[in-house]
Amino acid sequence: MQFRKLKPRLISIAILAVTGFFVLCGAAYGEEDESLEILFIGNSYTGRHNLSKVVETMAEAGNPGMEVNVSTVIYGGRRLVDHWRLGTANFVRAHEIGIFEIDNTIDSLEKAVAENPKDNHAKSAIKRNQELLDNLDTWRKNWDIVVLQSYRDDLEGDASLYLQYAPKFAKLAKNQGARVILYETTPVTQNAHPLTVAPDGAVVWEKERSIAALANRIDAQVAPMALVAFRCQSQRPDLTLRFVNDGHLNHTMAYLTASTIYAALFDRSPEGLPIDSITDIRFFEDGDRSKDRDGNPIRRVFSKEDRADLQRIAWEGYREFETMRMSVK
Repeated sequence: MQFRKLKPRLISIAILAVTGFFVLCGAAYGEEDESLEILFIGNSYTGRHNLSKVVETMAEAGNPGMEVNVSTVIYGGRRLVDHWRLGTANFVRAHEIGIFEIDNTIDSLEKAVAENPKDNHAKSAIKRNQELLDNLDTWRKNWDIVVLQSYRDDLEGDASLYLQYAPKFAKLAKNQGARVILYETTPVTQNAHPLTVAPDGAVVWEKERSIAALANRIDAQVAPMALVAFRCQSQRPDLTLRFVNDGHLNHTMAYLTASTIYAALFDRSPEGLPIDSITDIRFFEDGDRSKDRDGNPIRRVFSKEDRADLQRIAWEGYREFETMRMSVK
């Protein structure tokens, strides 16, 4: 096996060891810094609108003095089963991962590309894992929170791939003392147009019971976006939750999602947070960078009424899910 750019790390390790000693001493005397390290694992449902950064902004706004740092591992259209194949577990284990383990992952991915030259996600994963290897000292951190995004892999109850792979990632997170948040997406129930009839909640509740059972089994918090979207559609049928010309969550759903993740992070209502806008990262088809995929402003500023409604709905949906999960075994 050929090793890649392996540099002497004895000095770095020594520095880390001394630093760790003083951090421990500081913690013993109550001088621990108030900070939060969050890792988001997902696809474009995490990448769009720079969702992780919106959560970071909300978290710092709701906790003055707290430093929140978000990191992401995103592969377009991929699910947790794909992330497992692509070596994302290495990033979850960044606090302890060895250079040889990362190198073995790169070797495995290179073999996959050799067998299938069209495996572009494996090519991206090779580059990403090489960056991890080259910057391992920077990645050497214990995560406080690991957010696991679903994507159409949570629709088949107990047979769902999400229910199979979320526990694998959760175990790695919990081994370092991190909490896990299940970010449940709901691409099949988001509405592109205002509703004229009441939404059907049967499918939503069936899905939420499966997610609740998973959350109970691995002791995780949940951002239950199917339920939150359903509440929004029921209370504010005038609002749309996805783009017309793009199947992704729109600004409104992104705001709902960030608010719900905030609720899951702190078990606290996002009501009253001053964040009033969402900016997407995908532009209008004609290349106009000031417009979103539907031709509307790329940055949406919410009215005081809409912002208050979205924050309230996110909190109510989160609390309703938490109440429901107590009855699920």
